[in-house]
Amino acid sequence: MTVRGAPSGRDAGDAVEAESLDLTVGDLRLAARWLRPANGLAEPAFVFLHEALGSIGQWKAFPERLAGACGLPGLIYERQGHGGSSAFDLPRENGYLRHEARQVLPAVLAAAGIERPVLVGHSDGATIALMFAAAFPEAVSACIVLAPHVMVEEITLAGIRAADAEPGASALRARLARHHGDKTEVLWRAWAETWLRPGFDGCEMRADLERITAPVLAIQGAGDAYGSPAQVEEIARRVSGPVEALLIPGCGHAPHLERQTEVLAAITESAAVLIRQR
Repeated sequence: MTVRGAPSGRDAGDAVEAESLDLTVGDLRLAARWLRPANGLAEPAFVFLHEALGSIGQWKAFPERLAGACGLPGLIYERQGHGGSSAFDLPRENGYLRHEARQVLPAVLAAAGIERPVLVGHSDGATIALMFAAAFPEAVSACIVLAPHVMVEEITLAGIRAADAEPGASALRARLARHHGDKTEVLWRAWAETWLRPGFDGCEMRADLERITAPVLAIQGAGDAYGSPAQVEEIARRVSGPVEALLIPGCGHAPHLERQTEVLAAITESAAVLIRQR
């Protein structure tokens, strides 16, 4: 996957139609949103996988801008326990990310009628995207991973401890409640308690990366409080398919929001290369 800089062709402001819906996956109801650019292609579709405390709304305008810029449809959905989706109970299992990648995401794609998506994941969602690509190498067109985790680092745990400390934690949970409502406290505990559990290794997948043959674009902020550059370095070193790692100076854990123009440019050019290869 080659990143050449500025996007070409379509404009990031191209009109995108959005449709909200619920997906039924087993006993779960998962809130989702389809994005369809005017005069766009039918495939491949972006599938957006949010962060640990994320939701559809917390992506803000990024999915619409990316879909419009690339002329590709997109699906955003909320995992169990997030936003408008079905709730879950504590405690959360250590292997929840692998379960999402190997069990839930394939069912979501089947329910939405999507084959060989371009997965766009942030943080936990990036790990899920990579785990899916490792488990089902032929089932994905490409992975765009933002602030990915492929191993547990002390910087990640320190960032979670800091976020979980008062008085800031209460203020952050209050902001999250706008997106998650009465699920907020359980979601917060699932995040903090699971990651800070002694011996947690739920994102460890370095040995699996070599099974990924799809193109991967890994983007991380150099100032990410939840992961060091070693995360994208491991991806660049171990993935078997074409891979590009982009480290953005002066950027934190959400490069798609903090440095949106630069990230859109990188992804749009990569998507254009992918489409030409199809």
